[in-house]
Amino acid sequence: MGNDVLNIVDNSQENNIVQLGSELSKRVFQLAEARELLPLIYSITEKAQKEVKLLVNKLEAIKEINQAKAKSLETEINVVVDRWQQKIQRLGAKPKGLWLADFDNGTGYYCWKFPETKIEHFHGYNDGFSGRLPIESN
Repeated sequence: MGNDVLNIVDNSQENNIVQLGSELSKRVFQLAEARELLPLIYSITEKAQKEVKLLVNKLEAIKEINQAKAKSLETEINVVVDRWQQKIQRLGAKPKGLWLADFDNGTGYYCWKFPETKIEHFHGYNDGFSGRLPIESN
């Protein structure tokens, strides 16, 4: 493996994510591979979403009272979102929006958005989320 293993996100059990390949290589997923990875991506996303929701609630309560604290909370929110995006990328998926991940399938993307529990949509490379179509049953 040598230089193929680039990064370990952190040491917690849920987030012990190893990135394989180089930054320039793109991972192509079979549908079964993307679906196998979804429970981990769901867990990571759920945790980040809850953390952001809590911070947003604090921000809403404080923004008119303490601008400095509000700015600090905004920074914390951005850090959580950035950390989520990095974890999703290390798993080979592409974060395409807030709590939205695409899995390259070689002809387009399998598309998932939190809190969906299954990967059931795809879209072409140029179509984006609004162009999602249902995946035919296998």
